Amino acid sequence: MANFHSKTPEAALQELSASKEGLSSEEAAKRLQQYGLNELKEKEKISPLKIFIKQFQSIVIYILIGATLISFFLREYIDTVVIGIILVLIAVIGFTQEYKAEKAIEALKKLSSLKATVLRNGRKQEVDSKEIVPGDITVLEAGNKIPADARIIESTNLKMQEAILTGESQPVSKNISAVDEAAILAERKSCVYSGTLVVAGKAKAVVFATGMQTEMGHIATLLEETKPEPTPLQKKMDQLAKVIGIVVLGIAALIFILEVATDPIARGHLFSLDFIEFLKSARESLLTAIAIAVAAIPEGLPVVVTVSLAIGTKHMLKRNALVRRLPSVETLGSTTVICTDKTGTLTKNEMTVKRLYSNGKVIEVTGSGYASQGEFLHNGKRIPFEEVELLLTIGALNNDAELHEDHTISGDPTEAALLVSAAKASLHKEILENEMPRKEEIEFTSERKMMTTIHERHGEKLVYVKGAPEVVLKLCTSVLIGDEARPLTEEQRQEIIKTNHELADDALRVLAFAYRNVHHETDNLEQKLTFVGMQGMMDPAREEIKPAIEKCRAAGIKVVVITGDQELTAKAVAREIGLDGRSMTGAQLDATPNLADVVDDVVIYSRVNPEHKLKIVDALKKKGHIVAMTGDGVNDAPALKKADIGIAMGIAGTDVAKEASSIILIDDNFASIVNAVEEGRGTYDNVRKYFGFLISGNIGEVMVVFLSIIFGFPLPMTATQILLINLVTDGLPALALSADPFEPHAMTRKPRPQKEPIYKGLYAFIVIYPIAMVIVALSVFFYFYSSTGDLFKAQTATFVTVSMFELYQAFTCRSTIYPSWQVGYFKNNWLIVAVASSFTIIAAGVFIPVFGHFVDMAPLSIAEFLVLVGISSIGGILIELAKYRDLRKVA
Repeated sequence: MANFHSKTPEAALQELSASKEGLSSEEAAKRLQQYGLNELKEKEKISPLKIFIKQFQSIVIYILIGATLISFFLREYIDTVVIGIILVLIAVIGFTQEYKAEKAIEALKKLSSLKATVLRNGRKQEVDSKEIVPGDITVLEAGNKIPADARIIESTNLKMQEAILTGESQPVSKNISAVDEAAILAERKSCVYSGTLVVAGKAKAVVFATGMQTEMGHIATLLEETKPEPTPLQKKMDQLAKVIGIVVLGIAALIFILEVATDPIARGHLFSLDFIEFLKSARESLLTAIAIAVAAIPEGLPVVVTVSLAIGTKHMLKRNALVRRLPSVETLGSTTVICTDKTGTLTKNEMTVKRLYSNGKVIEVTGSGYASQGEFLHNGKRIPFEEVELLLTIGALNNDAELHEDHTISGDPTEAALLVSAAKASLHKEILENEMPRKEEIEFTSERKMMTTIHERHGEKLVYVKGAPEVVLKLCTSVLIGDEARPLTEEQRQEIIKTNHELADDALRVLAFAYRNVHHETDNLEQKLTFVGMQGMMDPAREEIKPAIEKCRAAGIKVVVITGDQELTAKAVAREIGLDGRSMTGAQLDATPNLADVVDDVVIYSRVNPEHKLKIVDALKKKGHIVAMTGDGVNDAPALKKADIGIAMGIAGTDVAKEASSIILIDDNFASIVNAVEEGRGTYDNVRKYFGFLISGNIGEVMVVFLSIIFGFPLPMTATQILLINLVTDGLPALALSADPFEPHAMTRKPRPQKEPIYKGLYAFIVIYPIAMVIVALSVFFYFYSSTGDLFKAQTATFVTVSMFELYQAFTCRSTIYPSWQVGYFKNNWLIVAVASSFTIIAAGVFIPVFGHFVDMAPLSIAEFLVLVGISSIGGILIELAKYRDLRKVA
């Protein structure tokens, strides 16, 4: 199939047993069975075994494995079993977290699969690209990503971006002409290839290769080797974990050295070079040092961050925002400005022509949506269709949209509205095209702001133009009055301009229409036009937009409207949704030498080109803003990439825009952006909860052991007890906190500075709490040891104290901002189960001798146990008081 570029379109269709009308649904289904899905086979799926083995590839696990081997070598079999169980459980917990994260990300990748437009049963249909088969006729337009390798059979000004395959950065012109069979890929102008992008023009092409048979399939293996970059937050956490790990290992080594230095027996064995006996004598010191290292290093932190972000993406998907890149979840919480398109995002994207201007009259059009029922009224009276026939005919023929019998549309909603207004006068595009077929086209661009089509009728060439009124009117030298074209006077010109402003001021989007009969060849068809009239259409604002704007205002997020519509229309819609502020047109923007000086004051940008979006993003970022930018077109891609958060439209968006974006709005609704910001803030808050819980507890545990040695006390906890804390009172509640409900009032706080360290605002957790733990735990240890002389019992009492400190803190971490009684103690059922399970294990160690012996714990009386449970609440109480004090200061 590699030589289709050298075949004619007719030969390609014949070889593939296809036709220009496309395949039938039945034939497509047969070919799907024959050729398989149009997708690249992944070299390697997620392997649970590999993920599990990966849990053993860290310095922490190496330390634990070493501790297990040393215990076994010293014939301390109980310690060997306990540490081994802890080793496996830590690995299982890590495996569970990472496997869930990988599955969540994989599911999201599947959800973001591409769509493609094909001809099936003689009609355009949108299908999943994986269902494309050889012989399908795929319809291509600017912005599309090519779904499979295909031979072009029709083409209009088609240009492709093929850098992904050829390395050539410049767009490549394509056409239907066959090329030499020996032509290299970059020279095959008659074919388009899977994964490349349409940057201009339109075409139809017959698919000849899918899946692994495509050119993209040949490089799929290389693409598989490309690993995703860790998120910025993951990098921060990973670096922080490494720093903590180095510090803690240093402290652990110092603890071991100090312990050995105070043990004359171990010191004697070391100096006598009896290494085995030295290890036996120093066994408890060595295990304690190892346990401290394991307890203090937050080895699960990067994984928990990934899990939290993946959970956040799932929540966002339920609220119609598909996250393509996990870092976006973090960045969303910092967003200070949302730059949004108007049409379809703030509005319903159901354009309906409400008024016409023709023959000096403003005519009301009844009806709504895409139903073709309606009347034309002037001063409340029906007018004959003939008065507006040419105006409606130009709107229907200068048009690439399609109106279906079930009142659904294909194509641009603005063009669809023109088809509906024509249909209300029984002027149907299909019939008109049979009478006046389109021969040529000068396509619409955002720079030209107009579109021209050339039609033929009885040998006569008709030029039909539609576009922005101010652009079209400049090209007109005459105006249609009745059936006659008369010279356009300055008075009539001013009347048209005035009417345009009045229509736009009523929030109508206005397009002007003109024509020209060409009897001889001319270089410029778009001149000496006859002005026919205008059509004003309305796209009403979505009902949910106004509350969403209010939510942004409360959250300290500025909303900026960017539209290609006229300034009056943009202002009218902005007023309707509750936005008010300075307005600037694209021309004014170009004339502004330094946009950053005024960008904070501007709320509405109208009559802008996509290039202006890039300037707006640049100016906002210079002012220190974190910018979310929406877009749907090919030319929006640079701005989407430049923005901190690029948001593409899922319905109206081109594939280029989606590829450049971080987030895709499934419903093209502005309210979904606001929902995504709320989810982003909540997700980041949950990462902070886990961080505060983990770091504060680890600091406290390390300092309890370290200071006891500095003060000359015996070890306050055994190695097994420290490892049990790491597993039971750290591990279980931490897992539950990763799925905690979000902090309340997330959308009433100002945006978080993106470079703000994660520990900011956690003073109570990482300073006050560890100090309280150290003071109480060492006091308990000293009291029990001095009053009973039983070191084992004193160590058990210290273990219970530290463990309960951790369990109380798990509830205080339900919010790092508000006191726990305000957010509710019992809203996270998983946390209740985790804390109850941990408490049960602690109590079992104290009151069940067999289990207590297994986990290195001595019996305590019920009174002693209850006293320890009570005084351990001091840490949690101090954190709650600190949070309450901080809130009072803010208030």
